[in-house]
Formats: sequence, C-alpha cells, structure tokens
Amino acid sequence: MRQKATRDAASIIYQTLEHGVTRGKRRAMQWMRKAAESGHADSCLGLAGRIYGDDPYAREVGQVEDVSGVAMSAGLMEGHDVPLDVLTSVVHWLRKGGHDPVIMLQAFRRVALEGGQYCINDGCEVVSLLKDFKVCPQCKIARYCGDACQKQDWTTGGHKAMCGIPMYR
Repeated sequence: MRQKATRDAASIIYQTLEHGVTRGKRRAMQWMRKAAESGHADSCLGLAGRIYGDDPYAREVGQVEDVSGVAMSAGLMEGHDVPLDVLTSVVHWLRKGGHDPVIMLQAFRRVALEGGQYCINDGCEVVSLLKDFKVCPQCKIARYCGDACQKQDWTTGGHKAMCGIPMYR
C-alpha cells in the first residue's frame, strides 16, 4: 500500500512539475526519475526520451549504473550515435516502464533527425529541432516556434496566467 501511495504521489508531483510549477530543470528531472523508479510508465518514457535527446539535466540525473551491457546485448547500438552509457540508460528506463526499446529507440532517432512538435501553442503543427524553438523569457519553460504563436498563447492560450505563478524550487 505504501509503495502505491509513493508511486501515485511521485507521478502527481512529476505531472505538476512538467506543466511549469518549477523553474529548476534539474529538480524537475530529479522528480521525473523518482517517478520513473517507482515504475510510472510515462515518467520512464519521458526520462528515456530526454536522455536520448541530449537534455543535460536528464543525462545527469537519469544515468544508471552499468546494467551489464544491456544495450549491446540487445543489438540496439546500430544506427545510434549516442554514447554507450547513454544508450544503456535509455534502454534501462524504457524496459522499466514496459516499453519496447527497439520501437522507442527508432522513434527517438527519428525525432532527433527530423525534429518534433515542441511549440506549446495549441493547434500549432510546426515540426523542427528543439534548438530552433524560442523559450519564454519569463518562465524559461514554454517553447514557441515564433513570435506569432508566443503572442497568441500569451493572450488567448492561457500562458499569461500560468507564467506569473510563483514557482517552487
């Protein structure tokens, strides 16, 4: 019973942090790892994706001890230009969350090469690399493809109300 309560609390905290309740990205990654360690499938997937996507905080917090060549034994190293220790951590978290590493690694690779939809503005369908998106200068969390989406989200999308909320560290 205690483990379920801990898992539920960690998942709630992680979900809250993911939607902008903290400005500390390292702290958000620490909560994501805590939720992932308790077996929260979305947290495992999110952590693995961020580690693969070269998020420095995720790589720092999500690193796992040597899992005796889990990535090499599965033959997953082919086609991925990430270091072996990073790939091992990604595979570890994918398996912990019950995800198929082969399928998810292909998806992570595709997003790394082609980009993804990172604009927080609802309805925006711009696909690009993460580095091409602008970050909200106030909260440093929300990402936008350009000025038009940022202005629209500020005025009608609700970011103005969320951006000014005092954040926990």
